[in-house]
This record gives sequence, structure tokens and C-alpha cells, in this order.
Amino acid sequence: MRLLSLPQTNETSVQAPAAERRGKTAGALRVPQEGIPQRKLLVFVLIDALGWQIIKDRPFLNDELPVRMPLKTVLGYSSGAIPTLLTGRKPVETGHWNLFYYDPQGSPFKWLRWFSVLPEWALDNRLVRKLIKELGRRLLGMGPLFECSVSPRLLPLFNYLEKLNIYRKGGISGASSIFDLLESHKIPYKSYTYHQFSDAEILRQARADIQSGRESVYFLYLCEVDGLLHRNRTQETLISQRLSWYERELREIFVCALKRDRNATMTVASDHGMAPVHSSYDLVGRIARLGFKIPQQYLAVYDSTMARYWFFDSAARAAIIAELKATACGRVLTDAELNSLGILFPDRRYGELVFLLNPGWLFTRSDFNGGGWNPAGMHGYDPSDPNSDAIFLSNRTPPLPLNTIADIYPCLAAAVS
Repeated sequence: MRLLSLPQTNETSVQAPAAERRGKTAGALRVPQEGIPQRKLLVFVLIDALGWQIIKDRPFLNDELPVRMPLKTVLGYSSGAIPTLLTGRKPVETGHWNLFYYDPQGSPFKWLRWFSVLPEWALDNRLVRKLIKELGRRLLGMGPLFECSVSPRLLPLFNYLEKLNIYRKGGISGASSIFDLLESHKIPYKSYTYHQFSDAEILRQARADIQSGRESVYFLYLCEVDGLLHRNRTQETLISQRLSWYERELREIFVCALKRDRNATMTVASDHGMAPVHSSYDLVGRIARLGFKIPQQYLAVYDSTMARYWFFDSAARAAIIAELKATACGRVLTDAELNSLGILFPDRRYGELVFLLNPGWLFTRSDFNGGGWNPAGMHGYDPSDPNSDAIFLSNRTPPLPLNTIADIYPCLAAAVS
């Protein structure tokens, strides 16, 4: 039996009205032509950050989904991992890795240059960042999760990755995704994400839609486990209690699917895992004390577990690299490593140099969190770390071998073709 088997038929594609998409549906609606047999029912659930180390010894749909295995992820965060999962392509092929990349010519934030005469305290503060966040989300088309995670003074030098909804056709510009594939084969489907609903609303709506019997494929992206594990990675009892709720909800969806089609397939996967945090390091402070000027001599973006640099001065390059090499809690990634990880971008848009923290370490402060943020869990470490492993759970044996999250898409593509 094949994973998410998608037999082909001819169908008429109809887009639901906007009000229906916002209320009754969370994705594209396709209506089959009369007289054409319904395809087998397929449910694919993507749970953000639910790693193998978290569920391997914990009951989670064990009876319903007996095919269970860990999958290696890509280096970075969901912004790189999920496009790889949806396309089967490396970040260097999809173009999707971290959220901010160096692009002074194409930056949508060029207008901020008019405010560069303002002092730092007036330009970079909580109120201004909140204003930019709301402008990005409501007027600049940056999506519902956009945050001003780079100093407003430096934003005109950067572009932002996720302007399009990656859970729709054409959402990943560098590669064809599962949604492009479903559209091209005119397969009726629905996609549910944070763009419309909370996790609870997604689960409730998907269950109702499956019962109504109108689509063949249901894609559910549940993002709130990520936040749960960031806050409570070491709280095993709390994690078990919350996962039990997800297990009950997903079991009900599976039962509904089997009632509609006794040959229904359900698969639960994740994009990456979550490692316990045990230490922190103030790399921002160490680099700042070297005394070089931003942006005249160098640029830096400090993510939660990695730092990315661009250099415009040889002295700054030499001194910063020396400091990084002397930092015991992480390492500078070589070009050979970047290439093997699928993140060696020829134009270096995501950084001329990448410094990666060891698993369990966190920057004391970064562009994505202030000094007061102390998560219990974090991801974005080396994919070889077991806590980085994603999951694949299903009631069907996949038609192709699975080793990494990139292998999920070829299984879907093989089923369609």
C-alpha cells in the first residue's frame, strides 16, 4: 500500500469565495465533476517542533500510526525546514533559509533610510519596532508572523523571506511544492495553517470538513507545539498532558477519515525537534567590544543559535573571525559544511560567514530575543544532534526510503505520478 496514494482524474477547479475561505474553510476548495469517482482520503499533519526524542518513548498514536521513524532535518529554523519538506529540495534550491537576508537593492524597507538621522534611542525602541511589525503585517505583505528582528537602522540593507504564503500554490518561488503538485493534478484539497486559525480551530474545522466528504487531501499545519516546547522543554509531565490532547484530537480525525474511507491514510510529520537549553553566551557583547562599526565595517544578524556576518573591512573580518574561533561553545562553519548542509548560497545572501552554537547553548541576547528571554528549549542546531530529529508517523508504509525531511515530498510525488 502506498503513502498518500493520489490517483488521477479530471476535475474542475473552483476557488471558494473569500468569506468561505476565512470562515468555513482554511484553504483551497476543489469541486469534482459529477460522475468521477472520489479518490482515497488522505490526511497529512505537520506538527512544528515535535521531535523524535520527545515522542519515541511517549505514547502518541502508537496504535493508529504504527509506521514510526526519525528523520534528519536541515540546519536552521522552520523558515528553511518546512520549504524543504514541502518541496524535497535543499534550502539553496528553494531559496528559503533564514527570514532576513542581505539585499540592499531589493529591500522593502528602503523608506527607513529617511529616518537614519534620528538618534539610536529614537529609532530603535520597542514602540518603533512594534510599529514596523504592524506595517509589515498589514501593509507591506510580510505575513502574519513578521517581526522586526533587525535594528530599524539596518533594515534598509535586508530583505524578508516569507512574503508569500508557502502553504499555497506558488508560495515557494525556487521550487514546486506539494501544493503546486495538487493544483496541477486538479486534486481537491484543503490546507489549514496559522494564517487563518489556531491549532484548536484547525483540528475542529478539519474534522468537520472530513465528515462533510468534499475533498480528498487534508493538510494540517499545527504550529503551537513549538511554543509549548520552547517554554517547557524540560517539563515532561506538562508536555505529556498537552500531547495527550493533540493525540485525542488527531485520533478523532483519523476515526472520521476511516468512516469516510476505510482505506484512508493518515501521516503525522514534523519539521525539526527541540533541544533542552542548558547554557548561554553573550557573543553580541564580545563582538561589540572589538570596536568595529556597523554597517561601515561589518554587518551581523544574530539568530537564536547562529550568527551570520558580512564584512566590508579586512581588519574587522580578521578580528571577528579570530574571536569566533576562540569561542568554545560553537564553531565557524566551513564552506564544505555549508555545501553538505545545502546552505552554501553563491551570493552569500544569508551570510559570508556562519557561526553555529553547540546544542543546548543559546545567545544571551540576539536580534530575535532580548536579554530577558530564557527558553527551556531551542532548535536550529546541527542536524546531526539527536534532539534535532524530526518525526514521521503513518498507518501506511511509505513507497520510498525515508532518511530526511526532504524525502517526504518524493514519496508524495511518486504517489501522484
